[in-house]
Amino acid sequence: MSLAKMMLIFGAICVVFVAILPHIVWFVGWVVSLFMRHPLRYAPFGWTALGLAVTVALLLAYGFYVGRWQLKVKEVSYHNEAVPEAFDGFKIVHISDLHLNTFDDRPDQLERFVKEINEQNADLVCFTGDIVTLGREEAEPYIAVLKGIKARYGVVSVLGNHDFLIYRREFGNDADREAAVDSLAEYEMNDLGWTLLRDSSIVITAADGSKLTIIGVDNKNCSNQGFQTIDRGDLGKAMEGTDGFRILLSHDPSHWDAEVLGKTDIQLTLSGHTHASQISVFGWTPASFMFKRAYGRYDEKGQTLYVNPGLGCTAPFRIGARPEVTVIGLRTKDL
Repeated sequence: MSLAKMMLIFGAICVVFVAILPHIVWFVGWVVSLFMRHPLRYAPFGWTALGLAVTVALLLAYGFYVGRWQLKVKEVSYHNEAVPEAFDGFKIVHISDLHLNTFDDRPDQLERFVKEINEQNADLVCFTGDIVTLGREEAEPYIAVLKGIKARYGVVSVLGNHDFLIYRREFGNDADREAAVDSLAEYEMNDLGWTLLRDSSIVITAADGSKLTIIGVDNKNCSNQGFQTIDRGDLGKAMEGTDGFRILLSHDPSHWDAEVLGKTDIQLTLSGHTHASQISVFGWTPASFMFKRAYGRYDEKGQTLYVNPGLGCTAPFRIGARPEVTVIGLRTKDL
């Protein structure tokens, strides 16, 4: 199904839903009015239904044609005395949730996003999962574009819940699904040349011998926040042999509260997953109903989590919650 058809069906459902609500209220009131012997006018409810339907239709049209392409580059300064001086000024570009079928109707927009990423001249690009929504076939057309992402130390990635293909029903058994997941992992490593961390870590070593360690885990859901997901990551295994200043890539932000905050000395964690519900009104997002850490930066007990709202979409629209390239500058001291 094309994105345009998907959006048309989704939009029609939403419009019908909001149009029905005033009619339900009117019907209940009308029944009550029969007993009260006081007629209830239909017109105000009818006009309200029409107004809601038109408003929702216009918002969804804006989100589909405009909102999902309004890329934002957000700069975040992060300071911690544990950052080695050799890495003072080290620039990380954090991206997440590509959901590559988002770009099927506008592949030029993915090219524009990649160009914006490269213009940041990052030392390292960190991708925190969900490269696809349903399967590897979504990603095949974009090999050349994604290989074009450049950084001094390349791209480091992890797998998100969608990357485990748990939303596809046609797999005959778990072995078939795992084989498909392995194929997607090979796509990231071999076709794109990314460093995929599956409960493992890499070390970037400066000329003076100081180290920056990047830890990555498979999707780790710890609280069933949000919708159906999967719990696969092994943080203990990923941390083995690591020390000093460390950055954790973990797709689901619920992992931070469950296993990182106050339970490890990992200084900085990068996540995605929430999409900020793809809706934001004056900084508030409905994602806050489902996720304790819905979007942005959280600092507690000397540890920091940043939740990126993603570049792609699951439903093809964004209203207020713009796709984001987060540029994180590491600092040894606060400026």
